[in-house]
Amino acid sequence: MISRRTMIAGLSAMAVPSLAGCAGQQRTPTPRLLATTQPITSPTDVGLDAVIDISHTSTVTDFTAIRSQGNILGVLHKATEGGDWYDPLYAQRRVQAQAAGLLWGAYHFGTHQYSGAQQAAAFLAATQSDPMTLLALDLEPNDRKPGNTMTLDQAEEFVQTIYQATGRLPLIYTHPTWANGGVYGRARISLGRPITTNSILASCDLWLVDYRLQPEMPMAWANRGWRLWQYAGDDYAGGGGPFGPMSRAVVGVDRCDRNLFQGNMTALYQFWNGVIGPAA
Repeated sequence: MISRRTMIAGLSAMAVPSLAGCAGQQRTPTPRLLATTQPITSPTDVGLDAVIDISHTSTVTDFTAIRSQGNILGVLHKATEGGDWYDPLYAQRRVQAQAAGLLWGAYHFGTHQYSGAQQAAAFLAATQSDPMTLLALDLEPNDRKPGNTMTLDQAEEFVQTIYQATGRLPLIYTHPTWANGGVYGRARISLGRPITTNSILASCDLWLVDYRLQPEMPMAWANRGWRLWQYAGDDYAGGGGPFGPMSRAVVGVDRCDRNLFQGNMTALYQFWNGVIGPAA
């Protein structure tokens, strides 16, 4: 994820809210298969290839082209990091993207410097989100400053605060190794313990990051599957992810991360806008 500035007591004992996904308060998520058992040769084998994520480090030339020529339906943009940094292009790009007919979402890069509640407050203040703005927490190691990595307790507090303020749970963006408590990232650190099914994080829809052809499912989401899968990253050393360098190219933006949605176009709009209904 384009998540960093240059490139980019826990709540597990609390009762998990009855909301089991971020698309609507009464939604009961349908368990999903991770992927087809057949060999994957194209992103469209396993999902709708229609979502990108970007930050101020991406150069956007034309949101209308992103929508009409790039066949992109939704954009997730970095909004905040920690408790005191705000993406300088977030607000103006939100207006431009929505005017072009794109679904809009915002993500927060979690750190250790501020409490989860403080970070959630900063994120909500920056996004000024409405029910049609998809919210997400980027939970990964802080490779530039490993000691400033968000803890599991802070992530749970962040999610609880977002839920209390909006009535919706955010997406959780994470890698399977990190979510399972393993050593991950350039700094070779770990979350300390795995995310379990008892955590409020496991009630959130999963935005999986895994640049392998057959992604791994984190243990906490094993029975639910992913909602978004970031299959190609902008700074991925292998040239754009498992499907080659062209898998990340989108007209109208110089570089971005590519994401699959688990469902069809109708289901994407229902999910993003919080409409209750089956995901087709």
